[in-house]
Amino acid sequence: MRTKTFLELLTLSSNLYMIAKDTEALDKIKEYSERGKDAINDFVKEKITDEDGNELEFVDKMLLKLHELKEELDAKIAEGVEAAYDKMKIAHTNEIEALNEKLNALTKELSLAQSRIEALEAK
Repeated sequence: MRTKTFLELLTLSSNLYMIAKDTEALDKIKEYSERGKDAINDFVKEKITDEDGNELEFVDKMLLKLHELKEELDAKIAEGVEAAYDKMKIAHTNEIEALNEKLNALTKELSLAQSRIEALEAK
């Protein structure tokens, strides 16, 4: 009898714990949905005009915002890649291009110096 009562109490307490956790999760979901709803409402209310002064439609606003977000994301990704390359000591394409330009300049200087030396030897 005591074992049965103990198991029932244990089951009841675990059920109450799960219900409490579920309500916490539901509260968080509700909070996130309210924040999202407010953000969407603010976005819809925002007045964005084109070059002619006409207000953009909702889909055009969405496309404009998506384009802005894409540019921000590309910039952040580029910054992250450059930081990772610096940490791993990998040459970035910008560094490689700069080194190639320096190499070309040095090659030109070397060929000019070589032609000067040949001209001096010819005298």
